[in-house]
Amino acid sequence: MRISPSCADCLYKRQKNKTDNSEYLAEIKSLLDNRKETDTSPYMVYLFNKAHIKHFGKTADYSIIKKQYNDLVLSMEDSLRRKISSTDDPLACALIMARIGNYIDFGAMNSVDNNRFLELFNDTDMREDDRKTYISFLQECSKASTFLLICDNCGEIVLDKLMLEQLKIKFPQLTVRAMVRGGSVLNDATAEDAEYVGLDAVAEIITNGEAIAGTVYEMLPEKAQKLLDTSDVILAKGQGNFESMSGQGRQVFYEFLCKCELFTTRFNVPKLTGIFIEEK
Repeated sequence: MRISPSCADCLYKRQKNKTDNSEYLAEIKSLLDNRKETDTSPYMVYLFNKAHIKHFGKTADYSIIKKQYNDLVLSMEDSLRRKISSTDDPLACALIMARIGNYIDFGAMNSVDNNRFLELFNDTDMREDDRKTYISFLQECSKASTFLLICDNCGEIVLDKLMLEQLKIKFPQLTVRAMVRGGSVLNDATAEDAEYVGLDAVAEIITNGEAIAGTVYEMLPEKAQKLLDTSDVILAKGQGNFESMSGQGRQVFYEFLCKCELFTTRFNVPKLTGIFIEEK
């Protein structure tokens, strides 16, 4: 998903809101003005972070925020697992909950409201358009032997764990792997975060090798590239993964909430609408 002029303006304004340092902002503007047609927002933010370290020594530390939201959703884990298990289709319910977790995003969201997050769990039913994708998802999983989940945010990964539990119950033949970020970037999940919430109990954890809030194939380590090339079913979570992976000729299921104008316009939906689509 390429960067539109309005998206570039938004990327610049977000950096301008952080600092009035003219040299830094000039470098950000230069990066945006000289971006390649194939560059995506996650890659540009990766470059911004490198520039930020050069000018200021380090990027913002989200470690406290990441633990806060991992702990929040871990405190809900048992009750959510019971709710999932009590439904007619536990995997469908778990997929919707995992999508709700995509709300916890300190990159795309101006602010994260805990009360709004909790309110989203009042509706865990699949819409009709979700169900069409879900039918294809089940068909693909039924004939697959390997499954790759590409994760997004902390807190969200607890809900991903609950979803993978149900996936493995329904499709016990699957070998399941989960790809996380290779370094700290915003509140995105790393291997350390995945182990903290117990995601490693239901999936082999691998990383994308970089502190980048997306999945850029050319930047992936060899193992991650091979898994992306060979996994029978891929489910990618979050806007950043959609932006950096879509349109590359792979069959991928995407799941996220629309949290900015770029996405609400593209899918013609209100803000925070959940999307579950398949790209073939």
